[in-house]
Amino acid sequence: MQPRNMSMSGVVDLAAVKAAGEAKAKAEQARAEAARKGGTGAVAPSALVIDVDEASFERDVLQRSAEVPVVIDFWAEWCEPCKQLGPLLERLAVAYNGRFLLAKVDVDANQMLMQQFGIQGIPAVFAVVAGQALPLFQGAAPEAQIRETLDQLIQVGEERFGLTGIDVDPDAEGADAAPAEVPAGPYDALLEAASVALDANDFPGAAQAYRNVLSDDPGNPEAKLGLAQAELLARVQKMNPQEVREKAAANPADVAAQIDGADLDLVGGHVEDAFGRLVETVRRTFGDDRDAVRVRLLELFEVIGPEDPRVAAARTALARVLF
Repeated sequence: MQPRNMSMSGVVDLAAVKAAGEAKAKAEQARAEAARKGGTGAVAPSALVIDVDEASFERDVLQRSAEVPVVIDFWAEWCEPCKQLGPLLERLAVAYNGRFLLAKVDVDANQMLMQQFGIQGIPAVFAVVAGQALPLFQGAAPEAQIRETLDQLIQVGEERFGLTGIDVDPDAEGADAAPAEVPAGPYDALLEAASVALDANDFPGAAQAYRNVLSDDPGNPEAKLGLAQAELLARVQKMNPQEVREKAAANPADVAAQIDGADLDLVGGHVEDAFGRLVETVRRTFGDDRDAVRVRLLELFEVIGPEDPRVAAARTALARVLF
């Protein structure tokens, strides 16, 4: 399939420009701070290609798009055209030397993002510029056409939003190289210790045991679920339920109160109420507040499990308020 022509209509949104300006100012402050400490603020070429999930999307895509156009490659392991397009995009990200950032999203692991972008087939490539999402093309395409699309994207970023890209230091590659992988071992003893700690209401101890597993095996499903549960129970253990509920009811705009109220809702078995409370809070908030609520909602999804229909319904509702 040939790339669809990239439409720039609707890219400029005044609220998004304001938010992008604020985020860009923060990025410039961070670079200035790095320079003050003796650093250059530049990244290694390998940092131009990043893996993104639902939890990191706002930080790594939306916020970064205030400083550099972010190209999103939606892919899956089983997708043969993805295996052709992905390496080409990665090579171009390095070749363009910081003029755009490539974010890779595994659709099998991030169904909500797939729904948010309305993706019907993969590979699908989108861009986010100053917080605004726009489609680029779907399917594998010749390199020349992809370069033409990227050039147009970069031009829009520069002319309309002043995005000049990020600095790249090729000599930093060695310092940023990933350490050698250590084979994941059996975790029966750690998981059993975590389970015993949970039964004894030692929630911090259980959480630490699960983190020890995840430090070696980040995808361990039992440890991910257990950690989400232990952290939730640890938070609720410190609460006065009546005070939390009264505060949440009296202060709909209080983000912390709504987050605490959702935790209590979930522990009390009111799953839809917990999800609905946070989705509504996401709708009313922006910036760091919105990100905090969204992340907590994703954590509560982990507690219930991705296969639960209530989670699927809440993901859809969240997608509607985010985009």
